[in-house]
Amino acid sequence: MDGNRSALAPISLPAPAPRRTVQGVVAWGDHKVTVGGNAPVRVQSMTNTDTADAVATAIQVKELAQAGSELVRITVNNDEAARAVPYIREQLDRMGVHVPLIGDFHYNGHRLLTDHPDCAVALSKYRINPGNVGRGEKGDRQFAQMVELAARHDKAIRIGVNWGSLDQDLLARLMDENARRAQPWDTRQVMYEALISSALESAHRAEQIGLRRDQVVLSCKVSAVQDLIAVYQELARRTDHALHLGLTEAGMGTKGIVASTAALSVLLQQGIGDTIRVSLTPQPGEPRTQEVLVASEILQALGLRTFVPSVVACPGCGRTTSTTFQELAKEIDDFLRQAMPVWRERYPGVENLRVAVMGCIVNGPGESKHADIGISLPGTGEAPAAPVYIDGQKVQTLRGDAIAQEFRDIVQDYIERRFGAHA
Repeated sequence: MDGNRSALAPISLPAPAPRRTVQGVVAWGDHKVTVGGNAPVRVQSMTNTDTADAVATAIQVKELAQAGSELVRITVNNDEAARAVPYIREQLDRMGVHVPLIGDFHYNGHRLLTDHPDCAVALSKYRINPGNVGRGEKGDRQFAQMVELAARHDKAIRIGVNWGSLDQDLLARLMDENARRAQPWDTRQVMYEALISSALESAHRAEQIGLRRDQVVLSCKVSAVQDLIAVYQELARRTDHALHLGLTEAGMGTKGIVASTAALSVLLQQGIGDTIRVSLTPQPGEPRTQEVLVASEILQALGLRTFVPSVVACPGCGRTTSTTFQELAKEIDDFLRQAMPVWRERYPGVENLRVAVMGCIVNGPGESKHADIGISLPGTGEAPAAPVYIDGQKVQTLRGDAIAQEFRDIVQDYIERRFGAHA
């Protein structure tokens, strides 16, 4: 460095690239979810109940919606499932849950939608896998049948291409074309092209049959991070259709969370992606809603959406041998998340709240001052006192065994004063 500080320029905050896709709507009744264009990136999830069990499926859809899922996909794989869909929709409407339902169809979707017209009406969107609609003329006919029904009922569709179930005729054609190249591509590049071509050719056929461009969403899912990034970068370059992002199988636990975060963050920062799903394998006893929370956290961490108040908590060190701050941080985080379904309606803007729960004097007061409301708990050897800061100012000091409950009450009171109807 030359020491010439005058040459320095201010550091600017990086911003995601703008998205360049058409904007459409996925709706149920008066409840409309805009997708694509300048609409927020939407969180999607999928049930893992037996759809034929209408009660269990409706309950899980409600749980996913309350966790923040804006679109919920359900399996429609047989007549029993198709017959249950209208009852699932009816139960959700009675509970005041108007989240749009997406029907996931493979192999027999053309027949199920035809034989069960109430199912076709109750769904807001159909997911069609071009690799599983049949081969040759039969496949073309069955694909057209599903698209015609979507157009008749004014439904959106997602053309969802999967690495593991590619259109074999298309793949064979591309392999033949590749063999005739002077410099053939490697197998992985051919697979990339097969995924993208399948999506684009299917979208073109759907629009020829009668769907508008804004009614078609595309996805090309694979299970490896770098493959997903490569495919979607090229797909986004070649189309302005709205795009759905997600690994086909992210995996379980930290592996699935890290893989999904790595892949989706790169693409979202590049302005690629209009809806996302984190396809986690639930750990034993883990709620299905975990995939919604992870997807929401990805968008919130990137600054693209805000879903719940953020809780800043230090990781702990030798100064914080007490677990009090860990327990309080978890308690406050759980408290905020559990309250959000009600607070979204009662306290507009509460999702932007910043709370700090710190464990010692090193960064505690500073972080607490930078948050909307914060507490700095005593570390090892520090005085048994916990100063509380609101809007950068110290307002009181808590002591004793009831610090957790007292701080919760302070948070609740602050939310009421700042975000309540009278604010």
